[in-house]
Amino acid sequence: MKPIRLLLAALALCAASVHAQNTPADAGSTQDKSAQLLASFKPEHGTIKLPNGIATLQLNDDFYYLSPSDAERLLTQGWGNPPGSKTLGMIIPQAVSPLSDQGWGVVITYNDDGHVSDEDAAKIDYTKLLKDMQEADKSDNEKRKQEGYAGLHLLGWAEPPYYDAQSHKMYWAKELKADDASGNTLNYNIRVLGRQGVLELTAVAAMADFPKIKQEMPKVLASTNFDTGNRYTDYNASTDKLAAYGLAALVAGGIAAKAGLFAKLGLLLLAFKKFIIIGLAAAGAFLRKLFGRPAKKSIASGDSQPPSV
Repeated sequence: MKPIRLLLAALALCAASVHAQNTPADAGSTQDKSAQLLASFKPEHGTIKLPNGIATLQLNDDFYYLSPSDAERLLTQGWGNPPGSKTLGMIIPQAVSPLSDQGWGVVITYNDDGHVSDEDAAKIDYTKLLKDMQEADKSDNEKRKQEGYAGLHLLGWAEPPYYDAQSHKMYWAKELKADDASGNTLNYNIRVLGRQGVLELTAVAAMADFPKIKQEMPKVLASTNFDTGNRYTDYNASTDKLAAYGLAALVAGGIAAKAGLFAKLGLLLLAFKKFIIIGLAAAGAFLRKLFGRPAKKSIASGDSQPPSV
């Protein structure tokens, strides 16, 4: 009987260990870490000159700005993205904590590949483009899984692309699903075309919060503009670089992503994950296939290799 008693004792110890790992103390520790992370941020308000000096934010009381270093910690420690996402900072709503289930924020990046022509605006078939992006997504996921990362799937447009020729701003929203995430992720994209590049605003949130994000993004958009001399209409064809792609590539480039931007899904501060796909750097062969010319590397997003938001 002695071996049976030893086995029962071992099982009891295992059960006690499992129980200890799921005590309220652990929940409290998670809350403490969240509170510490929030307290470490240094929010900025009002008029914010972006680090690259070409654009300014005029934030009302509904939003605050996080510097690139604070944004990096929110994306990695708070939302589960891996390090290395070089941004110009983030815009965060005052009304909700970014570490709550309803938390969201707008990631700001800049792509200085050159002046993007909008001549193809009326010619793009976005239904076909979506299918091409989803097909490319399949092969990318095979590579991600081989490297130990979760698969990421573009489910469809949460809002189809739309180009405002008056303001030179492009809008679209994507619904994304990671293999081992319980909910879907929303990437709501706005691209502000400028004289020598594109200012990229990407709202990252849970898909369930799409109605709220759609309501709030016009406020963000109204507060964000290039400074005089850097606007789309300031383009000088004799001196300024012209990008090697048009509007369709701005939309298509984001999903042609590799594993580098997405973390292996490990321990996070909270039980939700919000992923972001940043930049055009990973377009590569996919864009050559679609548009017949090579895509340039996204310098402003800081990618030393193609990213996988």
